Amino acid sequence: MQPSATTAGSAEPNDVLARLNDPDPALRQLALVEFGELADETSVEPLLVALRDPDAVVRRLAVTLLEDIGDARAVHGIVALLSDDEREVREAAEAALREFRGPEAAGALLAAIVNPEAEVRRAVIVALRELRDARAVEPLVAALDDPVSSVRREAVVTLAYLRLPTAVEPLRAKLGDVDPAVRRVAVGALAYFNGPALLADFTRALADSDWRVRVEAAIVLGRSGLSSAVPALRRVLSDDAYWQVKKEAIAALGRLAAVSAVAELMRELGSPTPDLRRAAAYALGEIKAPEAAAALVELDADPDIEVRKAAARARAAIESACVARNRDN
Repeated sequence: MQPSATTAGSAEPNDVLARLNDPDPALRQLALVEFGELADETSVEPLLVALRDPDAVVRRLAVTLLEDIGDARAVHGIVALLSDDEREVREAAEAALREFRGPEAAGALLAAIVNPEAEVRRAVIVALRELRDARAVEPLVAALDDPVSSVRREAVVTLAYLRLPTAVEPLRAKLGDVDPAVRRVAVGALAYFNGPALLADFTRALADSDWRVRVEAAIVLGRSGLSSAVPALRRVLSDDAYWQVKKEAIAALGRLAAVSAVAELMRELGSPTPDLRRAAAYALGEIKAPEAAAALVELDADPDIEVRKAAARARAAIESACVARNRDN
């Protein structure tokens, strides 16, 4: 039996294109698989038609091929699939949009940032992240007031990627957003513009009503290099009820070499929470506090092996620092 012309794996472009119109969706799928070896800029138009195919697999395959080609003409068609009925098609479209580059692609994405569907707006904002196009600042700032929190959250992150000073004030405003998830990413976004001028904002975030925002604030302050953040971080150890926040405050005090916090950190060596004992040991090692050496020895009997390891490393760091000081003297 001779193989059918519609099923034989021909590598002729015209044959493959013809099978994109076959009434059998399985053959259209096969044609796109074969088309993958032949697709280039001249293939964009038929693939754009395939984006509207009634078969979800065909639509998904067409998205993947257009992503590989990278022609900006495909952006509008792929954006339309962000609201496709099939989840796999939507996911393929979102992933593909993040791979397009150049001003033409940016222009098409910017036009879609006001789409009536929230999920489309969110996905487009994510795609804009990698383009780092300054034209996106104004529509992204507008998106910070979107009624849907997931859109606002992604707008915050994308503005942080742009790292333009004009984004600082709009991002600061999001520290008061009604959604704690938006406030949390706003704290992290402002870390890209870190400096003494933002210390008050991060300090206020340490008192946020949501513990996850407070965790983010403690992390940012620890990485800030600002010794003026130490008093606020010390207050966390006595005032915050969440061990997760205390853990990051302890780590931040260690990174900042907060000698003034040694007494509080030594108290945390006796915490009933292993994570806090471990964090305190590491922090005391970073500070290289000799007065903590004896308390760290007691942790050799700690039931948590990670605490014992942290204490041993901290003692080694303290001993090394003492040897260096004695040698210098």
